[in-house]
Amino acid sequence: MPYIKRRQFLQFSASAFTTLGLSQFDIKRHSQVLAQNTGRKLALLVGINQYSKNDGLPPLEGCVNDVKLQQQLLIYRFGFKPENILTLTDQQATRQGILAAFETHLINQAQPGDVVLFHFSGHGSQIQDPDRDSPDGLNSTLVPIDSALPAGYPVSGGAVKDIMGHTLFLLMYALKTDNVTVVLDSCFSGGGKRGNLRVRSRAGGALLQPSAEELEYQRQWLGRLQLSQQEFIQKRRQAVAKGVVIASARKEQYAADVPFAGFHAGAFTYVLTQYLWQQTGRESVNSAIANIARTTKLLASENGNSQDPELESNLSRANANTLIYFTPVQAIPAEAVVTQVTGSQADLWLGGIDSQNLEAFTNNPLFSVLDAQGNEIGLMKLESRQGLVGKGTLTNRRSIGKIKPGTLLQERIRSIPNNPTLKIGIDESLDEQTAQQAIQTMQALPRIEPQPLGQQEVQYIFGRMTQTQYQQLQKKGLFNLPKIGSLGLFLPSQDQIIPNSFGKPNEPVNEAVKRLQPKFKSLLAARIVKQILSNTNSSRINVTVSMNVAGSNEILGETFPIRGITKVPKKPKPKPPSASANFSNTGLRQLSVGTKVNFQIQNNESQPLYVSILVIDAAGEMTVIFPFDWSASQNAALVNANQTKVIPQPDDDFELNIDKPLGISEALIIASTTPLRTSLQALQKIAGSRGFANRSSPISVSDELLDVTNNLLDDLDAGTRGGISVKEIQLPPGVRGIDTTKLAAMAIAFEVVES
Repeated sequence: MPYIKRRQFLQFSASAFTTLGLSQFDIKRHSQVLAQNTGRKLALLVGINQYSKNDGLPPLEGCVNDVKLQQQLLIYRFGFKPENILTLTDQQATRQGILAAFETHLINQAQPGDVVLFHFSGHGSQIQDPDRDSPDGLNSTLVPIDSALPAGYPVSGGAVKDIMGHTLFLLMYALKTDNVTVVLDSCFSGGGKRGNLRVRSRAGGALLQPSAEELEYQRQWLGRLQLSQQEFIQKRRQAVAKGVVIASARKEQYAADVPFAGFHAGAFTYVLTQYLWQQTGRESVNSAIANIARTTKLLASENGNSQDPELESNLSRANANTLIYFTPVQAIPAEAVVTQVTGSQADLWLGGIDSQNLEAFTNNPLFSVLDAQGNEIGLMKLESRQGLVGKGTLTNRRSIGKIKPGTLLQERIRSIPNNPTLKIGIDESLDEQTAQQAIQTMQALPRIEPQPLGQQEVQYIFGRMTQTQYQQLQKKGLFNLPKIGSLGLFLPSQDQIIPNSFGKPNEPVNEAVKRLQPKFKSLLAARIVKQILSNTNSSRINVTVSMNVAGSNEILGETFPIRGITKVPKKPKPKPPSASANFSNTGLRQLSVGTKVNFQIQNNESQPLYVSILVIDAAGEMTVIFPFDWSASQNAALVNANQTKVIPQPDDDFELNIDKPLGISEALIIASTTPLRTSLQALQKIAGSRGFANRSSPISVSDELLDVTNNLLDDLDAGTRGGISVKEIQLPPGVRGIDTTKLAAMAIAFEVVES
């Protein structure tokens, strides 16, 4: 992953990405603290939503939730005591409030060897740097809630009550411990909204100066630390003050404030915390942030945004492998944790669920209740969910007494609604009449939900290509753009478009929506398979799939369920991609049009698996790669126990070649312990209608994609219900149950580029 240049953090030039949590009282009373061998653990968590537009500060939505995400993570995964975590949110997070809290809670209490964490979620900005550390003469800042732009800005300037990067350096330097982590989910690359996303940045620049109070505060600290002004400048130009600094985005990027299923959060903070809920043992900060950065970039790219988290440290070579947060994480991964127990009822925190799977955790899904060794000792039904707070009930009263606050839960059966929908945001640039026509026409389509922007999660935005958007997309290097005035689909940030979704200029809005109906169906089906169904973190199936360059051992991508693969002894690692491999700015492998590939499926189970491989391209079109023998029975999809199967074989009468459209594509692999009868029958029918019935070949199923997906869900649900042998497991009507012991749904993403 890329690292921040030394001066970048000193300027903060790379920094920053329904109520979620329980009350502070609940956490203090009911948390279970992990025993660790480290010293005291102290955290200061700051999150600001309620900025005032009157002060030139656009309000945010997810920063307070970021605080709760971190708070629960620190308590239940890293063993922080609740009383050692201080939170400042909204009106508490004034300039003076943040500085005083840093001094009293962190500097005055931390001793050598202690662990310290400071997290800030809110707006970032830039102001004049009296010392001109960088060529542009600006220093980046954290924007407290009581900062305000001068009345004449941007025509005239003045002082602002921001906290400078120089000030944070001094506060970090004053800590008596080196075990310091600073997490910054903010940015300064342009404020306001981007489609359905909010940007965590306030306007700034050379017209803004530090306040007199800020400069005096720095002078006071220089005296207390016995640092001369020149020593201060020299030290901050060398590296960060102490420990590790994690920034949510690069200098030129947006830190996104994102609506998820029922709540908002920082894209980076959500990925960071969800990733750490899934980890076990002792992962270094370098490794963790590299993995978190890849996931953040993928989440951002699906929204049409670019966001690359970065890291800078002041660690010696001997400490290069230091643990993230300078402390080990609890050894058992989890999707949820019990926070309070009353008889058979429990309050739950669901911070370990992937953001893209949240829709499958609404209709009475089931979790495995784990003991201290990770063994299942009962089942918990999720009765309700508000954001990431859930209410659960033990399915067997014999388990009462075995759970307590801090008991971990792993996904067992998720519940996918029979009719999941595709949420389409209506572009605010459309006039009121056009927007209303679009809404009415979409409401007449099955399973399409038109939504206003900024209130909840949307998968795409329906809008018109304007002159401004056209120019912005050109600046991002996108060409062959739709004509100005045409209607089509954007990704949620509106910085990317869906290929082949735009019509002719001045097309009537109702005709545009009807034209897009087949596209909506394919995009919905792709979303079900790619997002709602994916369970790589939680599946217990032991299978490994790799995508390779045909005719060589070069691996282009590999995927396997982590909880399934640990059931067998470790095997030698496969050959990694060659050093000359090209990667996109999202961290994905770039494959040129025409590249020949194959897939290798390794079934490590003691029973056969029924496997399907689907590829969904950048336009949302799907092709079935495997099975492909349309004259065969359900055994065409079979991979026998302990068998390794390569698709296609050298003697098959077809090849797999990377093809257009350009952009991000995904190979989706579904492995089930039960036959996929109805979906295979549907595919055979499609093959027969196209004259493929007596030959082996992949087929495109774009027009029938939603029907095939529904057949697949029916197969998986039948396998789940048919395999239930414990009476306490019951699935409600109206949902399809997906059992982690019976299904693995995995993905390998790549970017198609010109040859």
